[in-house]
Amino acid sequence: MSKRKIYSLILLFFLYLSQGLPFGFQATALPVFLRQRGVSLSLIGYSTALALPWMLKFLWAPLIDSFYIDFIGKRKSWILPLQCLLLISMICAFFSVRWGLLPLVVNLLAMNFFAATQDIAVDGLAVDILSESELGSGNIAQVVGYKSGMIISGGVLVALTYYFSWSHLFIFMSLIALLPLVMIIFFREKPSGDLKHFQLRLELKDIFLIFWDSLKTPYFKWLLLFIATYKSGEIIIDVMFKPFLVDRGLSPSDIGLWVGTYGMIASVAGSFFGGCLSSSIGVYRGLLVSAINRLFPLLFISFLSYMSVTAKGYVIASTLLEHFFGGALTTSLFAFMMANCDKRISATHYTALASVEVFGKSPGAIFSGVIAEKLGYFAAFSLGTAISAAVIFILPIYRYSKEKYPGEG
Repeated sequence: MSKRKIYSLILLFFLYLSQGLPFGFQATALPVFLRQRGVSLSLIGYSTALALPWMLKFLWAPLIDSFYIDFIGKRKSWILPLQCLLLISMICAFFSVRWGLLPLVVNLLAMNFFAATQDIAVDGLAVDILSESELGSGNIAQVVGYKSGMIISGGVLVALTYYFSWSHLFIFMSLIALLPLVMIIFFREKPSGDLKHFQLRLELKDIFLIFWDSLKTPYFKWLLLFIATYKSGEIIIDVMFKPFLVDRGLSPSDIGLWVGTYGMIASVAGSFFGGCLSSSIGVYRGLLVSAINRLFPLLFISFLSYMSVTAKGYVIASTLLEHFFGGALTTSLFAFMMANCDKRISATHYTALASVEVFGKSPGAIFSGVIAEKLGYFAAFSLGTAISAAVIFILPIYRYSKEKYPGEG
């Protein structure tokens, strides 16, 4: 592999890492931060709506692909200014923590918007510069980089709140985000030579027609249903597990270390396992096995909430298992989605399916606080486990429908 390719992979790793910083803080650190300040479980659940840009990014994805400054680079034209904006928003968050919750929430929403929009361009850059044999390395850079960002902001930095204030976390995050900014400045992207900058309307029409044809296939509705619901139960447990630990007296530094750090490391390991599983037994079987395995740690967490057990060993064990099998399931699903994309519009098709995946998790995340507040933690966790078990039955229906109508669509 050439030095340029190695540099490109390192660049991709750190770009994905910086995108994972705001989401890691929102997913793991923010619930702890809010609960410490007496915020209700309902509002903590609603705070997951800050991930809205990740759900809706498919709406402006064609714009990122169509408008750019060619001498700068098709992807670099977007990545460079968005990395600057992401860095600025992190610095602003340092002050917003002191100004109140509303300015902090607005800053986090802005950070997610810049990161989600940049993700479109970075994914495009990976496809542009990597050969087919190098896509595996690019996928590792994507998964490990993004989850490493989540580990840092949701785990390591939260654990450091024992020594530093919450506002200082954003200074550390901005210093980390500075590295890919410097790297992208010195990265030389090859000119695309594409002069069709303004055929956006025609492209959108063609994309819509192809995507609409795929929607009319008998099995595609089952594919969308599974993608939209496969994590809707697990997310209820994920969002409320941190407030549950806070209410049982655990410190933010312990939660950050056990859940945000150990858990995310297990998630990275699970991602590798899920990818290997899908490669060895096929994407459908890999997804099915991962979905079944995911049930066991969810049952364990429900049991812990029923017994009000928060001993260190049990919390760490449940966290490692849940994140490992959750990571395996996510990677298995992404491989399954790629296998079901229309090759003519693979980028837009995949982005649309990925948006369905994010959007599908939102109701469970947003209303998880309401459920836990009204019914209690045990009932909320049990409901999440039951939903996770129910959605598994969608897969055999999808498989049967696709085998019965293989040539349609």
